Amino acid sequence: MKVNFYATCLGDVLKADSARDTVLLLEKLGCEVLFQERQGCCGQPALNSGYVNDAKPAMKSLIETLEVNDYPIISPAGSCTYAIKGYPSYLADEPQWAQRAQGVADRLIDLTSFIVNTLGVVDVGARLAGKAVYHPSCSLTRKLGVVSEPLTLLKHVEGLEMLPFANSETCCGFGGTFSVKMSEISGEMVTEKVKHIMEVSPDYVIGADTSCLINIQGRLSREKRPVKVLHIAQVLMSQ
Repeated sequence: MKVNFYATCLGDVLKADSARDTVLLLEKLGCEVLFQERQGCCGQPALNSGYVNDAKPAMKSLIETLEVNDYPIISPAGSCTYAIKGYPSYLADEPQWAQRAQGVADRLIDLTSFIVNTLGVVDVGARLAGKAVYHPSCSLTRKLGVVSEPLTLLKHVEGLEMLPFANSETCCGFGGTFSVKMSEISGEMVTEKVKHIMEVSPDYVIGADTSCLINIQGRLSREKRPVKVLHIAQVLMSQ
């Protein structure tokens, strides 16, 4: 199966290892991965801050880039996936663009949903020894409704013990520009998140949204906690 890969800004600039492992994982599962080089930011930072009109040039550029074929578009980030799926409503006053946006949104799917629901795979043959917790990001779970798919894949990783922890579904406090505009509140939220994580003493914190992982990793680092933070693609490519 041919698929397009949408790397996201964070996957391109800050977490290239998770982007790389997403591509390797898709190839391992038999996909031919296409990368449209004109792809850029989805405009999420501006959209989250209410600057919709300022984000429209980036939105339209991405639509033009991703509509070049009819193959599925795979994203390793729930937040970017949700932002792009919202394009039709943002462009509602421009019907032709809204229609083109809908065509892209309909083909866009997060990595874990694609593997479990489209490919029908629950065991990718990964192996990782240790104990881990999974952080369900707000964008993936609340906005996209992707709850069981990441956990199903992690359940089948050989040697990995998944641990429950208190208030696991609570926001980590990142929230895009929220972490900048409301930094004190954001800081308290991630501190509480890390407190609950450390109550079960995991070896790994796993998530499917790079932005949340960067936020949690930052707090763990400041507290000098010996916990490794991994994107789920990295875990699923572990051997």
